[in-house]
Amino acid sequence: MSEKAVSDHVGESKSHAPTDSNSVNLKDPQPSSTFDPAAEARLRRKIDFYILPTVALMYLFCFIDRANIGNARLAGLEADLNMSGYDYNTLLSVFYISYIVFELPSNIACKWIGPGWFIPGLTLGFGICSIGTAFVHTFDAACGVRFLLGVFEAGMMPGISYFLSRWYRRRELAFRISMYLVMSPLAGAFGGLLASAILNLDSFGSLNEWRMIFAIEGIITVGIALLALATLTDRPETARWLSAEEKALAIARLVSESEHTGQTVVLDKLDRTKLLRGILNPVVQATSWVMLFATVTVQGLAFFSPTIVRTIYPEKSVTQQQLQTVPPYIVGAFFTMLIPYLSGRFDRRLIFFIGTPLFMMTGYIIFLATDNARARYGATFLIASGSFPLGVLCNAHGAASVVSDTARATAIGLVVMFGNIGGLIATWSFLPFDGPNYPIGNGLNLATGACCFVISVGLWWWSRWDNARRDGEEEQGNAARMLDGLGQRQVEDLEWRHPYFRWRM
Repeated sequence: MSEKAVSDHVGESKSHAPTDSNSVNLKDPQPSSTFDPAAEARLRRKIDFYILPTVALMYLFCFIDRANIGNARLAGLEADLNMSGYDYNTLLSVFYISYIVFELPSNIACKWIGPGWFIPGLTLGFGICSIGTAFVHTFDAACGVRFLLGVFEAGMMPGISYFLSRWYRRRELAFRISMYLVMSPLAGAFGGLLASAILNLDSFGSLNEWRMIFAIEGIITVGIALLALATLTDRPETARWLSAEEKALAIARLVSESEHTGQTVVLDKLDRTKLLRGILNPVVQATSWVMLFATVTVQGLAFFSPTIVRTIYPEKSVTQQQLQTVPPYIVGAFFTMLIPYLSGRFDRRLIFFIGTPLFMMTGYIIFLATDNARARYGATFLIASGSFPLGVLCNAHGAASVVSDTARATAIGLVVMFGNIGGLIATWSFLPFDGPNYPIGNGLNLATGACCFVISVGLWWWSRWDNARRDGEEEQGNAARMLDGLGQRQVEDLEWRHPYFRWRM
């Protein structure tokens, strides 16, 4: 691609809104831009270095600050707050109410304010909430703090995925998303280790036992938020660490992926039509349901793995039980990186959508079929390996199934919102009367794994069918006729309805 062409793309992108530029042929079904692979590789490495470590750290402590309540439960939380019956499940549910309600609004606000400010601001907010949890003395106060925690954490997963979509091509995105979402299983492992280390302290100021977990981890989170406020940047144009040529390349290669569907800029203005296109996209809708069912298992493991381990190894000490939760998460983290890497390597996602639920289903079949402690503990490795990668794939597939930046904000927001509905269901999946073997909880999770599998097969078949239908329309000339007489704004608003758009599989 010539320097002038790259410069033209940069000029168009700086407006953040569609223009009347003729630099892109709206009816040309083939992307016109080619780039030097070596230059792209250098740019990717630079973006990886400056962005991924910071967002990964933020999400690590986002998940720790959410899931450390499971560790606090083992350390005396329920007794100190006079909790009984279903109070623990209620405490988890309060978090998910705000988490679900604020999901989509938070991601729209992320686009409006800019992720470079918004995401660190959220991190600062939930870090303060974690510190506040250390000072609650009643169940009602704990519920209030958990509700606020949900408000601030609601925008983290969709916000970071949306933020990364401003920097990476679609085929690059799944692996980069995995590099921060891998913090979810690592949080299960690291959170258990950190909680064990904290509980070995005699006190932290005036705090002791479970209160120390929330205070120390919250303070670390606040420090990470302040670091992110100083280092993150909204988009390539504002990155001080990119040269002018690198900024031009970063913008132009993203624009090139959507040229044939009429998009001429990387960042468009908020547009109601595009917002709705992201929500009503049929592939995004199906992907959201996969995310919902997968998250039932992911969050169930996060909240109840210490409890499950306690039922398998009741003779071990609390510290030993905490440590037993670590190995399954390490294996889950490995697969969280491996499967998205293979997805990006082969530029395929739906085949992995179909394969990973089989691991989840096998794990829960073992849970239901035997009381053997070693077999059930081994099953947790299969469950973690199958469920954690699905969250990465769902985020990436939602982002790849729309065209504009605006639609991407709501598409990712919807996928994650459905996932958090699954998290709410997970809080009621392992109930006290169902212990110690939890046949109802394990049966529910077997059913959610089966639903992931069935929906994924249907989504793969429908995507192939609709792409073939669109190819037929193009061959018959109907696609070009559909665009005749439309202005640029109208063409852009077609989004995934554009006749030259094809579903990525």
